[in-house]
Amino acid sequence: MSAPVRVLVCDDQVLIRTGLSTIIDAQPDLAVAGECGDGRSAVELAAELRPDVVVMDVRMPVLDGIEATRLLAGAGVRHPVKVLVVTTFNLDEYVYEALRAGASGFLLKDAPPDRLLHGIRTVAMGAALLDPDVTRRLVGRYAARIRPAEGSAVDVPLTPRELEVLRLIADGLSNSEIAAALVISHETVKTFVSRILTKLDLRDRVQAVVYAYRHGLVT
Repeated sequence: MSAPVRVLVCDDQVLIRTGLSTIIDAQPDLAVAGECGDGRSAVELAAELRPDVVVMDVRMPVLDGIEATRLLAGAGVRHPVKVLVVTTFNLDEYVYEALRAGASGFLLKDAPPDRLLHGIRTVAMGAALLDPDVTRRLVGRYAARIRPAEGSAVDVPLTPRELEVLRLIADGLSNSEIAAALVISHETVKTFVSRILTKLDLRDRVQAVVYAYRHGLVT
């Protein structure tokens, strides 16, 4: 058997932190490596415990989840850690910034346990986790703020078809949904996604969404 995915849980609310840990530890393929209540402790514990995934709240004392994520997974971090942001959408208006900081995805705190567990496993495998509906609402809400004043699709080094796929990714569509929308195979979509990430030097689909909005490719 392979070793369980080791998870660091960071949330300043003890009840939520305990609940998350209990759900995670009940799974045979997951294990809680540690818990903490602020971003600074998350950074320190991650360096000490080397977890596979950090489940990170956004609003916390000492150091918030955004800055903690940047220190754990941001550009230039020598040994980045996979971060899954778990937040309250109606309260946390800076989830987008957490994604820019390097988070591999996010979930809402009212998501059912099976979605949390799926999210941890997905992020641990190196994939991004984006809830399509929340992605549209969240990133779309701040599109005007994050889009640069200059630049256009002409400046993006992608073919027209790749641009089309990138726009659909930014809209929150899964590979299967993109395949259906463009009437192409699932494998072809995977090839397009891989090319897009490689050409733009992006890590995952989360960064692709950020890129699309920053370059004005989504309206």
